[in-house]
This record gives sequence, C-alpha cells and structure tokens, in this order.
Amino acid sequence: MDIKGSLECNQLIKRYIATRAATTEICAPLEIEDLCIQPCADVSPPKWHLGHTTWFFEELILRQFVAGYQRFDEHFSLIFNSYYKSAGLHWTQKDRGNLSRPTVAQIAQYRQQIDELIVSLLNAGISEEIATIIEIGIHHEQQHQELLYMDIKYILHCNPSSPRYSKTPLMSAQAVTGSWHTYTQQLVEIGHCGEGYAFDNESPPHKTYLTDFSISDTLITNGEYLAFIESAGYQTPKYWLSMGWDWLNENGITSPLYWRNLDGKWFEYTLHGLTPLDLSAPVVHVSYFEANAFANWRQCRLPTEQELEHYLRSSDNQALISAQGLPPASYHQPQLHPINAGDTSGQVWCWSQSHYSAYPGYKPFEGKLEEYNGKFMCNQFVLRGGCIATPPHHYRHSYRNFYQPHQQWMFSGIRLAKDIV
Repeated sequence: MDIKGSLECNQLIKRYIATRAATTEICAPLEIEDLCIQPCADVSPPKWHLGHTTWFFEELILRQFVAGYQRFDEHFSLIFNSYYKSAGLHWTQKDRGNLSRPTVAQIAQYRQQIDELIVSLLNAGISEEIATIIEIGIHHEQQHQELLYMDIKYILHCNPSSPRYSKTPLMSAQAVTGSWHTYTQQLVEIGHCGEGYAFDNESPPHKTYLTDFSISDTLITNGEYLAFIESAGYQTPKYWLSMGWDWLNENGITSPLYWRNLDGKWFEYTLHGLTPLDLSAPVVHVSYFEANAFANWRQCRLPTEQELEHYLRSSDNQALISAQGLPPASYHQPQLHPINAGDTSGQVWCWSQSHYSAYPGYKPFEGKLEEYNGKFMCNQFVLRGGCIATPPHHYRHSYRNFYQPHQQWMFSGIRLAKDIV
C-alpha cells in the first residue's frame, strides 16, 4: 500500500532522522582513537556500530527494494554484517577491532549517503512492507545506542587514566525505603499486545500461571551488595551455581565489573569518571552468577521474567513511579535527552531466573530478519525493566533483554523476589 504524503510517512522520516542523529551524538564526545578500540570480544569498536546500523538499512531496504542499487562499498557487507548468515559471510566479532579501515571519516560518509537515499525513498512513497522494515531498523539502531554506552564505558575504563565520557558531575543517589508487594496465585497474560512496536520475541501474548510470590519495589544498592562482599560472599561456594563458582575463580572476580578498591576504599568507574562508591545507588554491572549468589545470601531468589512483567505492569509499580518520580538520568550515564513522563524505564535491567526461550506460538520476523532473535534462544537469561541507557520511547514492559550468565558489561542489576509459603 502506498503511503506517500501520509502523516505516517512524514512521522517515519522524522523518527528515522532523529534516531540516526542520536547515534552520532552518542559518539560525539569521543576521540577518533576511542572509536577504533576493541578491548575484548564482547565489546565492539564504536565505529563498527556506526557502520553496522547503516549497513542494516542498506542491506534490508536499498538492496532489496531499489532497482539496480549498487553498494556503497562491496567490502562493507563482510565487515558490517553482524550475524545474518542469509546475507552472506560476516567478519568475526572478536576481530572487529583489528581493522583500521574503513576509517571513521569513510563511515561518516557512508552514513550520510545511506541516510540521503533512505529519506529520498520515503519521500517518494513506500509500501507497508518497507515501512515495517524501517520501523524495525529504527528500533534496531536504538538497541545499538544502548550497546554503544556499554561498549564506550568498557573501552574507557580499560585506560589507567580513567577518562571521563561526560563532563557533567555525577548526581548522588537518594536513599529509598523499599517494601515488598505480594501477589496471590493467578492466571495472567504475558507478552506484547495492543498498539505500538514490539520485537518478535515479545509475542504472542499468552496466559501463564503465577504462584504466590512477593517482589521488592526497590533495586539492590551498592551498599547492600558491599555487605555481601564483606561477608565473604565471593569466598563462600554455597551461594554460587557450580558454573558461577568456576567462573569467578578462573577469572579472579571479586566485585562488580567497575568497582575498584584503592587503599582500602571502594570506587566505581562511571561514564562521569572514577568516583567514590555511592552506597545508595543501584548496584550495576553484575553477572547472573553474582545476582543469583546475592539472592541466595539474602535467602531470597531472583524473580521469573513473568513475575517481573506482571509487577512492572501493576498498579503498585505505577504508583511507586508517581510517588518517587523517575530516576535521575546521570547515575550511570549522561542525560543527553530529557526523560519523558511516559517512560518508565528503571536504572538497570534486572536479571530474572528465566532462560531465554520462545513463547508458545512464537513466529520470527520474515526473510533475513528471521535471524534477529530466535537464533539466540540458548544458554542465556532474560532481563527486564529497562535501564538508564535505554533510549526514550524504546522501552515497554514486555521487552525481553537477554545475556549470557557470565556477562557483566551491560547495565544489569538486581531486584529480589521470594516465595510465599
């Protein structure tokens, strides 16, 4: 269906341009050298994100729907394809930082040319199929905006000078008195339903049974987690999964990723630089292994992803947001855009005890996008709730984030639950 000249098309153009500009803005405080670094396999150089998010639109829109289209550069398909086997060969993730070319300037030119072509295509009139793929591409780029903050933070923390990404001072967290909310056994609906965008792994909506449980309305703080460390939590195997115990001993893990003990005092590396550990701020950058061990120490457990979604949708959570207001945006990242009143993303993504798998009746995106989510449904755990780096209007309560149990570099934290017996 042709939507040329429609309100939807004009809005799509505005959202496309704004999203692409936001990605560039995230990278603006960096030096060229920062954009090229890859200190570990999980982290990609920022310039790769700039190229990959552009390749997405070139490969899935221009290559598919513009007759006679010629690639900007034939090598870019190999370099900037992340994992789409149906799109051909791709460069190994761990080796992305080994490539000095294309240069940052070439990637900037690439972004500019593809943007001009996409906007021109939109102005000429597009089908619903193209509009759907562009919508996916916008949300895909927003995922990479969050990844950029994660990767930039890791890249900068590896430097012994602890460089600051943001020049603004880090706001101190306000101590919050929490409480527990209890829910009786019931059949609830989980998954995306209604209007608005969602990824394929959020559907279809379906019924699931919840037994009696309680869940905390506050996140675990640095101070609470420090008590776990000081009680020899990292030296006590009974708290840890067997694989987690092996992981921490093999890698010398003794604290969350960015914590540093200097002369007997705890500090935390943030995007605002190295700062004294704020005991009231939410603990962040903990692995599933650490979150699970902490929950065991507290004689609680991690919630399931179904419990988390049910709580996040509940009037209890909405009332808490209204009473306390949304969290300041500079606890763990700079505030590049105002938080909107309608956004209810939290400080950190909260680990659940749920393995990442398909919902009953799951149907992946079609075509090359079939590989978007389903192929990762193995050996990962679901996180819920959004984080301070989640772009505005990108979050929803049905959003399923997922990571491997040992990973720490994402904005991951802890919300506790417990059974009612």
